[in-house]
Amino acid sequence: MALYRRGPVWWMRLSYQGRQVRRSTEVTDRKMAERIYGKVLGLMAEGKWFERSPGQDKVVTDLLERYLRDHSAPNKAATTHNRDKSLAAHLLRAFGTVPVDQLRPAQLADYKASRRAAGAAPKTVNDELTLLGHAYKLALLEWEWVTDNPVLKVKKEKIRSKPGRWLTAEEEARLLAASPCWLQELVLFALHTGMRQSEILNLHWSQVDLTRRTLMILEQKNGGQDTLPLNATAVEVLQARAKVRSISTAHVFFNHAEHRWDARNLLRAFYQARRKARIEGFRFHDLRHTFASRLVQAGVDLYTVQRLGRWKCMKMVQHYGHHYPESLRGGAEVLDRLRAQASTNLAQLAGVAAGSTA
Repeated sequence: MALYRRGPVWWMRLSYQGRQVRRSTEVTDRKMAERIYGKVLGLMAEGKWFERSPGQDKVVTDLLERYLRDHSAPNKAATTHNRDKSLAAHLLRAFGTVPVDQLRPAQLADYKASRRAAGAAPKTVNDELTLLGHAYKLALLEWEWVTDNPVLKVKKEKIRSKPGRWLTAEEEARLLAASPCWLQELVLFALHTGMRQSEILNLHWSQVDLTRRTLMILEQKNGGQDTLPLNATAVEVLQARAKVRSISTAHVFFNHAEHRWDARNLLRAFYQARRKARIEGFRFHDLRHTFASRLVQAGVDLYTVQRLGRWKCMKMVQHYGHHYPESLRGGAEVLDRLRAQASTNLAQLAGVAAGSTA
């Protein structure tokens, strides 16, 4: 008899229309489970049993709430989990009351169009669909709520990549001159470490080793840890911060109230300094782009840039090589050297041949 237990509850393993089906009897007593199992077999033999999905009574709200509670919260960094909640909020407003087994690709296509009309960026729309698709994947493979993932049938929005923006040396000087001292430290530290804004604001002294000139990144998108070397400029910033280190906070960078800098206050001050310095189209995150672009322009190999910036794959770093044509010139000039060497070899061979003839 194909009965088995999951915890205290008895489950049935059935063959229905050529495929294996597993369903809960919803009882903990074996004899009762056997009677339910026998009844189901009888209904199947009479053609009166219709498969009931465990998620038939669930709506998209149930799906996303379980995803956020059971998958996102325990498995992702706090910042990423908060991002998931923000993405889910838009999905809940659109599909919250829709049964999970009745959501159709056409509804998702209409959702994409409405989100774009509301001004959402293509990447944001794709992130929302990716979140929903992942929730459906779990509902299909692990929770057994549905038999299909409708998100897989919907085409993602096309993202047109824009040329990266990096800071010139002259722009850097103007930006620093227009910034208060605390912002100068943050800008310099970002330029010389390539760290993300959240990583800098969340940096604790326990992550810093000034003796070894290293720091440890504890919270990343992939949940890993990395120990990174620090150059002289980054060390100077940290040494300056160490002189005003407070016992009231473990953060390296903090405000006048000795609290962690709020991202909104940081960006407000940054954009004020940017306007004062007459720099257009430059974001705080572009300091990280500048870090990578300057390394590439100086001839640092892309693998080293990838490791220093902690990008997950080489593809994410490769476009920095196209920011600055001079960084590619060395490769192109290899052909000149090969041609010159070939001409020299031919000339030597011709000389040898002429000598032997004489």
